[in-house]
Amino acid sequence: MGALPISDQVATTLSKVKTELSAPLLSSFFSLLSPLLFLLAPLLSPLLYAPLSSLLFSFLPSILCQQERRREYEANLQKAGLDFVCSSVRLPFCLSVCPSISTSIYLSLHISISPSLSSNQESDDRKTYFVKIHAPWEVLATYADVLKIKVPFKENDIPRKGRLIPDLFDIPMDWLFTPFRLPDHIMNPEPDYFTSPFNKGKIDFFLIDDKETFFPPSVRNRIVYYILARCPYHKTDREDKKGIKRLLNNGTYGSAFPLHDSRYWKPSRDSNSESERFNLYTHWAQFFSFFKEQPLNLIRKYYGEKIGIYFAWLGFYTEMLFFAAVVGLICFLYGLFTFDDNVWSKEICSEEIGGNIIMCPLCDKKCGYWKLNSTCNSSWQSHMFDNVGTVFFAIFMGIWVTLFLEFWKRRQARLEYEWDLVDFEEEQQQLQLRPEYETKCTSRRLNRVTQVPEERVPPTGPPIPLPAISLIIACIIGVIAYRLAVYAAFASIMKDSPTNNIHMVGSLITPQLATSVTASCINFVIIMILNLMYERVAIWITDMEIPKTHLEYENKLTVKMFLFQFVNYYSSCFYVAFFKGKFVGHPGDYIYMFGWSKLRNEECDPGGCLIELTTQLVIVMSGKQVWGNVQEALVPWVMNRWGSRKARSHPESRYSRWEQDHDLQNFGHLGLFYEYLEMVIQFGFITLFVASFPLAPLLALLNNIIEVRVDAWKFTTQFRRPVASKAHSIGAWQEILNGVAVLSVVTNAFIVAFTSDMIPRLVYMYAYSNDLSMKGYINNSLSVFNISGFSKDNRPEDGESPEWFNSSVITTCRYRDYRYPSGHEKEYSHTMQFWHILAAKLAFIIIMEHVAFMVKFFVAWMIPDVPSEVKARIKRERYLIQEYLHNYEVFSPQKTFNMHTITHLFICGEAEDPAKPEER
Repeated sequence: MGALPISDQVATTLSKVKTELSAPLLSSFFSLLSPLLFLLAPLLSPLLYAPLSSLLFSFLPSILCQQERRREYEANLQKAGLDFVCSSVRLPFCLSVCPSISTSIYLSLHISISPSLSSNQESDDRKTYFVKIHAPWEVLATYADVLKIKVPFKENDIPRKGRLIPDLFDIPMDWLFTPFRLPDHIMNPEPDYFTSPFNKGKIDFFLIDDKETFFPPSVRNRIVYYILARCPYHKTDREDKKGIKRLLNNGTYGSAFPLHDSRYWKPSRDSNSESERFNLYTHWAQFFSFFKEQPLNLIRKYYGEKIGIYFAWLGFYTEMLFFAAVVGLICFLYGLFTFDDNVWSKEICSEEIGGNIIMCPLCDKKCGYWKLNSTCNSSWQSHMFDNVGTVFFAIFMGIWVTLFLEFWKRRQARLEYEWDLVDFEEEQQQLQLRPEYETKCTSRRLNRVTQVPEERVPPTGPPIPLPAISLIIACIIGVIAYRLAVYAAFASIMKDSPTNNIHMVGSLITPQLATSVTASCINFVIIMILNLMYERVAIWITDMEIPKTHLEYENKLTVKMFLFQFVNYYSSCFYVAFFKGKFVGHPGDYIYMFGWSKLRNEECDPGGCLIELTTQLVIVMSGKQVWGNVQEALVPWVMNRWGSRKARSHPESRYSRWEQDHDLQNFGHLGLFYEYLEMVIQFGFITLFVASFPLAPLLALLNNIIEVRVDAWKFTTQFRRPVASKAHSIGAWQEILNGVAVLSVVTNAFIVAFTSDMIPRLVYMYAYSNDLSMKGYINNSLSVFNISGFSKDNRPEDGESPEWFNSSVITTCRYRDYRYPSGHEKEYSHTMQFWHILAAKLAFIIIMEHVAFMVKFFVAWMIPDVPSEVKARIKRERYLIQEYLHNYEVFSPQKTFNMHTITHLFICGEAEDPAKPEER
């Protein structure tokens, strides 16, 4: 069959497109386009026509479809009761549209609009259109009833001393806390009321002074977004396509967000505006307010409960860190001030003992023999963290983490009551189907609850991230290989102590320290690079699973991202704590990496591996905190400055409020996810390995003091106002914190037992010392090896050993282990002391874990999750609701209509008439 002429191809293509696109606007467009294409058809080569027509007719219809979707969507929004208004009206939402080729829309409480509804002169680039949305009282009241939003009906009548948070005069010596407090109108922007779910049919039951301000801003923008998320934009016989999320996803609109109520640096000129953004910036977001309390009620009122819960948790976590930081600092000072009691370090530094002990080479060929007293400084440094206080602090942190989690549950219960979240069920907008899920639906299944067929995705197994897992393992092995290889290089370069010429710190630099520091820095850089990849992999895996709802998506991503980050951040610390120096063999029979490589497994310093674990922890933890704060503050600021560079040159009168908000960074639905992730990773550092570094809580405390204000500054100045949403807890992060708390008991027990030298010293003092002292411990802890037993591959090369070494005089060297010497019938096998120490370590782990877990469970049992006064208030409020409703129904002077009789309500239609049940 021959090919059609070009004119026939044009006619066929246009006919097909017009058939598929039935909208009047699209039909008119192609009617105008057809003559032009027929005129150009003879000029087109048959070879060029096919790809050009395919490109043209696949691209233009999508643009016109977006315009038609916008027209229908905005018409349905108006049917739902929303108004598109001028900027003089109080706005909860705005949308913006860019009529470029992509016709993207920017929703900043703005929706894209047609030029008939707004003028493109409202935007600086004259391309972006804004739709300002206003919700009148009738719409707010209707959907407040649908969403069961709690509103005040009676002032709180509980005496002040029975309140959840006592007033200033209820606190003894309250004047001491005055510098830390904010003005009362900032801390408590609204009076304390008893609340009840709103009922449109009982308007006079509630305390309504002014309808314009009755619903707070967070409630207003949540209601508007609820309508936007459910309003249809295209109806077919099979289904109704609806929701602003899908329109954002397919490019019909570019963004959607509520407007800020004022500029952050000055209050609004509108007398009706409360300028809450300005108040938040003035009293909360400035760094010099770091010592003051947070205005949680104002944060909740302006941003919603979900963001309020995050800052409440972050503030409470920071407060609890203060106690851990104080105890950790005391333990550190104890190690600092007990240097004189450190007998084993004195022996190492002594010329008579440490100066006469010749140690075996720490690597093959390139490492020479060395004297024990060369590790004098590291021994003293190790004592600051490896002392009796280490055991106490490890047990204390096991109790602290339990108190933190239990007291947070109580604080959370208080907030649930104060913020009307007691009977909270996950908000419907969070349970809304994801657009990505709906597009993958290919089959239907009957919902047993609603008895309505709903679309479903065919079950598919989640992909196995083998490349990601392989890369993690490869990076860990690479860092270990670096440590093994570079140590020999440092040892060879530094054998003549050239670093001693470095002013002040030269004598402190040893091959062990140089290797540990450089390896930790390289590992930190690798962690930062891999973070980008792990984030993409976690999102990719979650996307492949096609979660049904946004809440399910966030929970699944939370677990995956934390597991990736757990391996990424903690793997190097686990290696140093539990593997380094544990599988090295002994002179003459060393163990090598993979068994066949020439990289000999690392040995611990005679002072122990704990100081290296401390170094690793300090570099990774501190580096992450500094980098995170710089990135959070600098990146949004630079992007906002660049994005608004042209608009800033205009007069303020021409730079509208919606344009200013549009130029800010968007705060996505996963914005809080990364904030929580950062803090939970920090929580792991201060709990899992805190026995090696008691100052970790202090570093975390200093970081969090800055973090609270950086996040506050970022929210109030650099981000668009997010859509308010509810949350009664921190979600899946609560279970992750519980898991980390349990694991921390185990890791700290193993650190004290196997990484620290605490147990070997105690065993020596009580079982092997003649006078219950630590004298002779160093000599006891080192085994003897005959130098003649070294093979050619292990023996140092000529010139690598120091000048003082004479092989004809010195015939033995010492190494860190408990083995029989050469010539013994059990030559180089473990002594009985080794097994005694191993048994003591295992016994310590069992005892410490059981004691810590018993205390944890006892404390958790003793502290109720919900305070008794909260339970009493909840019961009183429910009693008052029943009593007041009864009196209202019985004694109300006018007949009221109960809106609960309406069982169905369509977002973009009218409510069914309850007076005509036969029509339902």
